[in-house]
Amino acid sequence: MHRRFGDRIAFFVVYIREAHPTNEWQVESNEQEHVLFEQPTTLDQRTDVAQACALRLDISIPTLIDDMENSTDLKYYALPDRLYLIDRDGRVAYRGAPGPFGFIAAELEKAIEELLSASSRP
Repeated sequence: MHRRFGDRIAFFVVYIREAHPTNEWQVESNEQEHVLFEQPTTLDQRTDVAQACALRLDISIPTLIDDMENSTDLKYYALPDRLYLIDRDGRVAYRGAPGPFGFIAAELEKAIEELLSASSRP
């Protein structure tokens, strides 16, 4: 999607609080995959974990880091993950259901196509 629309849509990953930290609610799949991070308590720690995740997942999309007050997470109900499309006026054009089960890339792709189509009309 990023390759297809990246010249017309700005894509970002927003790293929010850790969903499955070792010092809170660790899940077996994270243990098996050696994804073992404590919940960061400083912005520097959160940035380090975000960078490690981006490297591990080979994410080339720019990554933004939520503040330690979790402002983005709280405003967009983002935990554990969620897809959003924001139009040029800052309005939500698409909001996916909470992930991981609501993380449906095909829905976002359709919303992008519709937004681009509407913006190209006179």
